[in-house]
Amino acid sequence: MINIVTAIFAACLALFYALLQFDAPIGKVFFVWIGVLNMMIVAQFWGFANDLYTKDEGERLFAIVGFGASLGAVLGAVVAGWLIAPLGLAQLLLVGAGLLVAQAALTNYVDTRETARAETQSVEVGTTPDAEEKQPASVGAFGMVFGTPYLLLLGFMLLCLNLVNTTGEYILGSVIEDVARESVAAGTARAGGLTVEEFIGQFYSQFFSVVNVVSLLIQLFLVSRIIKYVGVRFGVMALPCIAMGAYNVLAFFPVLAAVRWAKTAENATDYSLNNTVRNMLFLPCTREQKYGAKQVIDSFFVRIGDVLSAALVFVGTTYFALGGSGFAVVNIVIVSVWLVLAFIIGREYKQLTAVGKAPGPALISGANASK
Repeated sequence: MINIVTAIFAACLALFYALLQFDAPIGKVFFVWIGVLNMMIVAQFWGFANDLYTKDEGERLFAIVGFGASLGAVLGAVVAGWLIAPLGLAQLLLVGAGLLVAQAALTNYVDTRETARAETQSVEVGTTPDAEEKQPASVGAFGMVFGTPYLLLLGFMLLCLNLVNTTGEYILGSVIEDVARESVAAGTARAGGLTVEEFIGQFYSQFFSVVNVVSLLIQLFLVSRIIKYVGVRFGVMALPCIAMGAYNVLAFFPVLAAVRWAKTAENATDYSLNNTVRNMLFLPCTREQKYGAKQVIDSFFVRIGDVLSAALVFVGTTYFALGGSGFAVVNIVIVSVWLVLAFIIGREYKQLTAVGKAPGPALISGANASK
């Protein structure tokens, strides 16, 4: 499955490159396609990682894996900048296809190595690799999510996360646009002779550079220690707590400096600690849930969050004239729901891993946990 999906995406990049040679207008299609790629490839990767490792191994190793993801975000932007001039923009599509092929090769190598390791261990203990995993009859990816409360809670948590984050991006964008216009109108002393678009572009370049670096440092120095000392149960609550503090600040001080650092803290934590912990939440799941249900949660529910954020911004600006402070207050309400979901999910994760069971049609609690 991984090889087929990756091959399809690599072939799409080659096709886009070929279309560009005929000056085909691929911009809108490519924008939609890259959004699908970003969700599916990453969800597929973390499903594979969850499939490889046990709960104890995952909690120990996922921080290192997450560091690779954070480092890739930083290096990807830098390398792309280096290659545009000598290769040209269109040729970067082929570079991307080559990277996908290399990623698939690494995946196959890891799969072969870890399968051999699992078989060796099973021989030593006298079991078969899949002896303890009982696969339910397939009900489809959406059926697994909507029929399993634990997975459905994960989906709604991701929806809230993305709704809050995307709305926060709108707050940042609206504030920086206002500041840019004011600075340009005030003259070159404040704007440095830049146009509004150049001012905004320069700001976002610096903003995302800082976010990526901070994310990398958090992943390198903090994530493993947080998971070791407070565990996944409370680690999953870290981001909503930070978001709650950030949007409380923005509700009263919607100025650029406050918005910038609030979003830096939120995004950097999301890309590092939260990304690692939320993928650990699938460790107790069955193989079918790790590959099928995870795709639904990481793709469908995340994009629903985007759609709801767009609707929220439209309604808020059209009918209620909400500014940055108003949207921050709305985010506080959503974060409250998100925090409750994170608490419940963290508790259920602890109970599932304690009894060594995969999430089923009913949540593990009370009498079920004692069994």
